[in-house]
Amino acid sequence: MTAFRPFEHDLIPINEQFKSWKEMTLPPYDKKTADPYTKTRVILMNGIENGSVLMKHALARMIDNDAVKLHLALTRRVESLQQQTINWLNPADQTVVETSISYEQLAVDLTANLAQNERDSYFKQVLDFALLEDFDHLYRYALLYEQLEGGDAEELTRGRTEIKPGRPTRIQHRHPADEMRTHFDREEASLRTRMNYFTIVSAEQQTMLFYKDHGQMYPSTLARQLYTEIADVEQQHVSQYEAVGDPNMTPLEALLLMELNEAYNYFSAYQAEEDPAIKKVWKEFMGQELEHFHMAIALLERYEGGDAREVLGDGIIPSIIELRPNIDYVNAVLQTQADLQPYDMEFVRSENLPADWPSFAFRDRQNGGVPPSDYVEKRRPRGRIRERM
Repeated sequence: MTAFRPFEHDLIPINEQFKSWKEMTLPPYDKKTADPYTKTRVILMNGIENGSVLMKHALARMIDNDAVKLHLALTRRVESLQQQTINWLNPADQTVVETSISYEQLAVDLTANLAQNERDSYFKQVLDFALLEDFDHLYRYALLYEQLEGGDAEELTRGRTEIKPGRPTRIQHRHPADEMRTHFDREEASLRTRMNYFTIVSAEQQTMLFYKDHGQMYPSTLARQLYTEIADVEQQHVSQYEAVGDPNMTPLEALLLMELNEAYNYFSAYQAEEDPAIKKVWKEFMGQELEHFHMAIALLERYEGGDAREVLGDGIIPSIIELRPNIDYVNAVLQTQADLQPYDMEFVRSENLPADWPSFAFRDRQNGGVPPSDYVEKRRPRGRIRERM
């Protein structure tokens, strides 16, 4: 089992992290030959960087300390450029729905990996719950791909991630009150748990933003409605995941963990990447993020009087994030948890929900009859997408 030891890797000094536009604009991967997990790693690291940039903008609005603001501005600029470099690895001939299928393949296999490596039983349940919803989104987008573009999603996923219904999207729409979750204790949670938290929040946030920013690009009414429907579920996922994190983390403690999370994700991506040009990017950006990590340690100790050792322990994360097939795990969760719904910050069988569960009326209002996710299935041709077994 590969562990990440952040204090044992080389750093890239901050003054060496800025490049020319030509150096940052790299050739994209070939969508026809690239490994599906190369595509999903590009999506994940795009989300990790976007999450960090947005967090640093938020912190800059709340912290009245010019030295800290300068640090945020400096590292945020680097990470903004990193994010563009990564996002530009996507090829121009890859359609929106093709990219969406890769987004959902990532959501399924990332969430499954995090869940299987999560020691906090409640957080694991939160992950498993959303896993079945993203699994269903993959199925709905696969149907849309076949109907709009005549494409076969299996050719994109290459059988690594099964494509069939999960928890139906039409029953995923919940009242905001039912997105509340119990948070872990930052002093008791393992470092891997905290890394899982930062990873999944950034990944789901990126998915939500992508659907909100690109769903309108199709003239098809069904496509536009389906993207609207699924984007709203992803908004719910971001809400439930961010609620799991301990809000008692100080601003600079959260910054420190975010920097570590970026380096950790790059290390994980580097270990698995087969494309040599992209592998080089992951290694270089890991070195940049480790510099940011060390800078964040200094800020924590100087301006909050914190001890990084109390936050990090030995700093070793015992296992990496691995994007790989999880078909057996997903099917096991599907067989045992498909009928779960959240109630009073726990997960209960649908038959045990009270008659006045807020989400019943909320769901009916949003679906307004036949929702797009059902309609795209009703229109399914006798094609390649398998029925649920």
